[in-house]
Amino acid sequence: MRNTHEIDFEIIGEEMQCVQIELDPQETVVAEPGSLMHMDGTVQMETIFGDGSKKSAGGGFLNSLFSAGKRILTGESLFMTAFTNTGLTKSHVTFASPFPGKIIPMDLSEFDNKIICQKDAFLCSAKGNSIGIEFQRKLAVGLFGGEGFIMQKVEGDGLAFLHTGGTVVRRELKEGEILMVDTGCLVAFTQTVDYDIQVVKGLKNAFLGGEGLFLTTLTGPGTVWIQSLPFSRLANRIISSIPRSGKSRDEGSILGGLGDLIDGDNRF
Repeated sequence: MRNTHEIDFEIIGEEMQCVQIELDPQETVVAEPGSLMHMDGTVQMETIFGDGSKKSAGGGFLNSLFSAGKRILTGESLFMTAFTNTGLTKSHVTFASPFPGKIIPMDLSEFDNKIICQKDAFLCSAKGNSIGIEFQRKLAVGLFGGEGFIMQKVEGDGLAFLHTGGTVVRRELKEGEILMVDTGCLVAFTQTVDYDIQVVKGLKNAFLGGEGLFLTTLTGPGTVWIQSLPFSRLANRIISSIPRSGKSRDEGSILGGLGDLIDGDNRF
């Protein structure tokens, strides 16, 4: 018997996905603040400390406060939001990803009740799962691994949902099998996977290859989820394409940058 609420769901959309959760009477789903898209009138929303799990609530208010405080270390909000069906029939609540990509449904009972993920990957979960922090024990991984010393962990035996950027690829690693990943492309992995970093070989590759000085190395056995478009990469592209003048260099002219020079706008 599960310790979490047994929710049903439907993933809607292709590249701009949302997840619709079906709640039986008195069932609850817990989500990141700001992820709500819409909900039925019989669903009651409540802001809570911690994640609503038994682990969080077991020690009373102080334990809940400690559980909530740990989320600050991952850059998340101090609070989470619980959505409960207070009606007598099934109700629905829908959550949307914050940027283009895929939503990954995970039954934690299939992964030894624990998933380790990047700090901003968690979207929502059945009530009863615990959302905490996972410290990196290796100094080099914490300094250069792209995710810092602190990652998120989701524990329990129910459904949890992560969101990724772009397309998601799932890899099953055999014992001793090594997968090298760009540090920003790693989404999540099971607790049996060994997480480390490796210096990019060759000075030209390291300084001119555009992939940075380090790659993440993942050694099996276990399961790994990888995203094709990390949000940081998308944000950097958007920022770099914004001209200082506030208008596109190519806008309104086939001359592009040359047109700006003719117009007297040469602020690159």
